[in-house]
Amino acid sequence: MAKVLVTMPDEFLNKVDGLADSEKLSRSELIREALKNYMFRLSKRQVEMASHHAEILEDILK
Repeated sequence: MAKVLVTMPDEFLNKVDGLADSEKLSRSELIREALKNYMFRLSKRQVEMASHHAEILEDILK
């Protein structure tokens, strides 16, 4: 597994660590899960936008 160095403000890191602790996750696990969720939401929005654009194109071509 690759390692990544990420820079963030100390205050934000403290919040990340607090959340990881409350969720019983390691810092790495929490960040991986957060990125997975972000990527899922992004791909879902892209599918929704593609569908919306298809509807607009269908209306134009009628």
